[in-house]
Formats: sequence, structure tokens, C-alpha cells
Amino acid sequence: MTGQLELVAIDAPDIRKLADFYAALTGWTIAHEEPDWIALRASDGQEVAFQLAPDHVPPKWPGQEQPQQLHLDLLVDGYQAAAERAVGLGATRLADGPTWVTLADPAGHPFDLCQRDGVGPELALFAVTIDTDDAAGLARFYADLMGMEITYEGPEGAMAAGYGKSVMFQQVAGYTPPRWPDPQAPQQAHLDILVEDLDAGERRAVELGARRFEDTPPSFYVFADPSGHPFCLTVES
Repeated sequence: MTGQLELVAIDAPDIRKLADFYAALTGWTIAHEEPDWIALRASDGQEVAFQLAPDHVPPKWPGQEQPQQLHLDLLVDGYQAAAERAVGLGATRLADGPTWVTLADPAGHPFDLCQRDGVGPELALFAVTIDTDDAAGLARFYADLMGMEITYEGPEGAMAAGYGKSVMFQQVAGYTPPRWPDPQAPQQAHLDILVEDLDAGERRAVELGARRFEDTPPSFYVFADPSGHPFCLTVES
């Protein structure tokens, strides 16, 4: 059974604050809200959610003592102006690249604002980027699990894409995996993947190299991918 990427969920101790930050920065709108979960939706249908984590330990980029684990790559025409606006909304500027700026959001998660001519005023989600010590292998795992194709593979990373969504895999020297649910080695974020049947989805995920966490709710199954990142298999309600 092949699943389909639904969304990325980012951990935070104050999800209202973080959702408001990204809504103001990107122009995305609230798609779903509960006390412990807020999801934003872009006009192209992609969603980013924020999950309550009261004991969240923020990453310290760029090291591996408290690694980022995952980050968002956002596109905008006028990335420097967007970075200044992000700082005004509560972000912290971390580094500048040739055509992008790396910032930390109010919960400490790094994200990139990347130049793309003609994009705006709403920002676009180019990709969710996952850290790993085996970019090619992890790309193949998720491509097979989520029905995507490998669209790039190189020494610095790989990309899987399909149905208007992209996931990148960044090769990281000295990579430190999360130890979910240990709050001292947090996941920072996770992917939700839709399947038609949880048991069939579990068989496929395990066949590809995932490991299931047993003590999870029956309404969704939680796994660790081959690099240790948690992800969830869910069914549409």
C-alpha cells in the first residue's frame, strides 16, 4: 500500500504564537484548530501544522547537540524584504546565503526564505527538508512509502516529489537522530502520511525499513523512519 503526504507538524510550546507568526509571514489561512493542534493551509492546498509540546527543547542551529532535524524551505520574490518582515514578526536571523536567508522562528525552528521570481505576495512551501546521514536512502524510503519519485540525488542531498509536494533530504555530517519521546532529544517535527488502511500501511512501512512505536493511539500509528525521525500513518476521518 502506498500512502500520501498529508502535512508536516512542527512542535512548539505555544502553538497560537507560532501559527500567528507563520500566518502573518506567509499569508496562509487556518484550516483546522484544536487546543493542541493548529493547521495552516496555503492556496495550493499544502498544509503546515503546529503541535503542542509543553516541554519542547528548541534546536540550536547549526550544530548537532540540539539539531534542527527538519526545516521548511519557503519561496518568495524579494527574500531580503521578507526576511526583514520575519524579524519584525519575531524571527531571528541566523545566516545569509547567495539567494536565501536562514532564520529561526519564535519557537527556535530554523527555516529558509528562498528567492523565486514571481512568487508572492503569499509565500510558497517549496519543500520540507529532513536531516539524515543517508539522504539517498531516506529519499528512497519516503518516495516508496508516499508514492513519490526521486527528482534529484547528489552529494549534498536528495529530493522526492509528487502530487504538488516535495520533500528534501539533507546529508548531515555527524547526524544526531531524535530519541522520541525523550524531550531531551526531541523530534522537532514530523510528517503525517495518509493511508487507506492502517494495518496494510504498517506492513508496507515496516517492509521498507520503518519501526513502529507500540504505545500509540489506535487511531493512528507512529513509526521511526530509517534515520530515526518519527512519522505518523493516519486515515482520513
